Amino acid sequence: MRAAPSSVRIVHRDLDQFADGELVGLARGGDEAAVRSLVRRHNQLLFRVARSILGSDADAEDAVQAAYIAAFRNLDSFRAGARFSTWLTRIAINEALSQRRRQRSTVGLEQVDIEGRSQVIPFPGPDAPDPEVEMSRKEVRTLLEQLIDDLPPPFRTVFVLREVEGLGVEEIAEQLDLQPETVRTRVFRARRLLRSGVERQLEGSFGGLFPFAGTRCEAMADRVVARLRTPQR
Repeated sequence: MRAAPSSVRIVHRDLDQFADGELVGLARGGDEAAVRSLVRRHNQLLFRVARSILGSDADAEDAVQAAYIAAFRNLDSFRAGARFSTWLTRIAINEALSQRRRQRSTVGLEQVDIEGRSQVIPFPGPDAPDPEVEMSRKEVRTLLEQLIDDLPPPFRTVFVLREVEGLGVEEIAEQLDLQPETVRTRVFRARRLLRSGVERQLEGSFGGLFPFAGTRCEAMADRVVARLRTPQR
């Protein structure tokens, strides 16, 4: 019973060197190892995006899982040559926004459309091992997360994608269907709102926000693969 998981991990290490396009090709053929590799590779980004919209870890995980299921069951609609992360992110955004609308009767956000009026928000990062430093970082993360959650939705998304996820302006604009100048303006305004001395003290700490790694990351891959094994009705 222990031999199989070991061999799977070896395959994962090899597949981690593959480009998204190669993994998508394997996933189309039902390769579960490729599915797991893609899930682990994009978990961080999708979780941050979904959480920025929903404001809850549990709700964000549900939205991300639904996005993966929808994506892997519709890989034939993914255009060759397109950026897989952009396609996947848009699915996650729409899943999160749909979930938000189901939770609230009022519509405060719109799904990503060709006119680029989407509003999103993102987050997560690695764990710090040092005990005392980690205690301090947890306090800092809590404060930062609260401040970011309080940002207006249009600013929150681009700020997290830019400062937390580290994406470039052009890539953010492509993912959210916005003009690059709009992205720059929203990031600038978000920084101004967060200022009050906090940004200077915490510069460089954004990458540790809302961790989604280790066991949680693997569990997501397990759930996605399990759902994909179930015949679609």
